[in-house]
Amino acid sequence: MKPSSMSILFFFTSLCSLSTLTNSQTDSCTSNLNLNGVAFDTANLHCLPVWTPRNFVLRYGQASSDTWSFVLSAPDSNSYVAIGFSSNGQMVGSSAIVGWISNGAGAMKQYYLGGQSSSLVQPDQGNLSILSNSTIIVSQSSRIYMAFQLNTNQPQTQVLYAVGTTGSLPAAPSYMLTEHGDKVSTSLNYATGQVTRTGRPHSRLRRSHGILNMLGWGIAMLIGVIVARYFREWDPIWFYVHAGVQVSGFILGIIGVICGFALENRLTGVDVSTHKSIGIFVLVLGCLQVMAFFARPDKLSRVRVYWNWYHYSLGRILLVFAVANVFYGIDLGEKGSGWNVGYGIVVGILFLVALVLEIRLWMRK
Repeated sequence: MKPSSMSILFFFTSLCSLSTLTNSQTDSCTSNLNLNGVAFDTANLHCLPVWTPRNFVLRYGQASSDTWSFVLSAPDSNSYVAIGFSSNGQMVGSSAIVGWISNGAGAMKQYYLGGQSSSLVQPDQGNLSILSNSTIIVSQSSRIYMAFQLNTNQPQTQVLYAVGTTGSLPAAPSYMLTEHGDKVSTSLNYATGQVTRTGRPHSRLRRSHGILNMLGWGIAMLIGVIVARYFREWDPIWFYVHAGVQVSGFILGIIGVICGFALENRLTGVDVSTHKSIGIFVLVLGCLQVMAFFARPDKLSRVRVYWNWYHYSLGRILLVFAVANVFYGIDLGEKGSGWNVGYGIVVGILFLVALVLEIRLWMRK
């Protein structure tokens, strides 16, 4: 056979193999569902592609007045798949059914998503009433099929889907669930079968609140303190830079706090009382610092030493609570580890800069 003919044959063979692999990982609502071991009838279930980029397909139906049947299928990528039911479209506070295949054996568990950290995601907890002996998970044609029934008159319409990272599967004894690799929030009309991908409510206001407070209280204030402590040799430039940076941070922080109050009035079912209390405390300290600036005594005054002590102490307390509240806000906003790591890197860099300058200051003394 000529080399050109061999190349053509190899090309078509590869193409056919790729097509076969792709089809084996694709579930179609036009085909019948043939699963062994399912405890309920799957022939008359509604079928919908609910997450096209991840090739998630959901089949559902009302088996009786208080029983609903579900079958979720997704590509088997050596990761867990999850379906959650939420009252507000958010993961925190919702309950999810998670399934995975490990060493050929399937496992399914209900989890209560109490927060973003793994310690707050509790196995064998949740608000879903799952019918006993109705759950089964199988791997078939390179896809995972997860079947279950819920005892409810009407399932929640806000339905979440998630897929884990490859190779990170829950394991005994803790069955800790690692952070998802990807997720989506949808709204499902069970009567019409219409699926709508939903964004997070008030996402622009959330973003404005977080970024403004992060830049104002969590970054600018840190930079202002570094300038005031380590660059006094450039008098009076250091003072104007310090005052300018702090005032800018204060203004950004106030706008961020206003956004926070506006956001709280629009959110439902979200407890932000602790975050709000810390934020108000930081704002009060910021206002006291501004008042102290206008009441600053002369350098030769007897009370200047007490003013310095007051100004420095309040500033340090403000910074500690501000940075802590930024991290706490990221957790409440469900921004994930990316934002935590990003802000942590910024704070770490500023800390290292301050450490180097502190060593330099002590060496000069």
